[in-house]
Amino acid sequence: MNNQYRRPGLFGGFSIFPPVIKFLLIINAGVFLLEHFFLSGLRYGDTNLGVAFFRLFSLQPIFGTALKSALSGPFMPWQIFTYMFMHGDFTHLFFNMFALWMFGLELENLWGSKKFLIYYTICGLGAALANLFIAPFFSTVGPTVGASGSVYGILLAFGYLFPNRQIYIYFLIPLKAKYLVILYMALEVFAVASQSETGIAHVAHLGGAVVGLIYLLITGRNRMTFFNSNKLSYTNSSYSQKSQYGQPDPQPQQKIYDAEFKDLKASDYKNEIDLKQQAIQDKIDNILDKLSKSGYQSLTDEEKRVLFEESKKLR
Repeated sequence: MNNQYRRPGLFGGFSIFPPVIKFLLIINAGVFLLEHFFLSGLRYGDTNLGVAFFRLFSLQPIFGTALKSALSGPFMPWQIFTYMFMHGDFTHLFFNMFALWMFGLELENLWGSKKFLIYYTICGLGAALANLFIAPFFSTVGPTVGASGSVYGILLAFGYLFPNRQIYIYFLIPLKAKYLVILYMALEVFAVASQSETGIAHVAHLGGAVVGLIYLLITGRNRMTFFNSNKLSYTNSSYSQKSQYGQPDPQPQQKIYDAEFKDLKASDYKNEIDLKQQAIQDKIDNILDKLSKSGYQSLTDEEKRVLFEESKKLR
């Protein structure tokens, strides 16, 4: 089977630590330990290796008014990728990784590992470019680190696909995902517009979210409407009316004493096909309603199989 369609869990099931998220958690934690605990205590001549590591792999400004510090260095092309795996302190690392796991978990299980990794990387690169070329118009820019740009893209995608899912802020206050996304984006826009020097890369956050939204609009043939319906629309998809989901559920054998045979007209056959396809469509809609309200883990094995088969046909 093509890896694009591979599901992270055992036998296609739901995985609480799917492969890409597990890899990202490990690599980010590993880089943090390397920089802050191992290299920071080593020196080469007068150079602290932890500082040298930061200068080399953090995202350094190209132009504009830059914050000069001991951590400032020259811009290198690879920094637009490597900065995503570095964090300033443990709190920065913890909240980014927690948000990645919380909102990315269901996305990777739904999309598959390949598409999730592509999306995560594109959002991070978009955040880097926004920080390099747009942020200098609003504030001074310094060396930048963190996965926040990618995480904001993940948050945007979660709200885009599951707009009515309840998120409990501080585990107490319920808020629909679409309103949580709007709230976070509004706060970032306000911070950029006020040109406040908070030391936080607000433009990078917005850049990651905007690039993620563009990606979803271009590739999201099976997207859900953000404010209204939670049902999947096949209007612009590659769904074929000739597709069917395997064999029907087996029925108990019955004795047949009399059977009538008659010729079916072409119109009768077409009507029968249309009815079958409508029944399939209704079944998918019901599964998606259940997925949006209660999450992937609430689906039965049969519902997961149907959803998995349909996702393959839509790609």
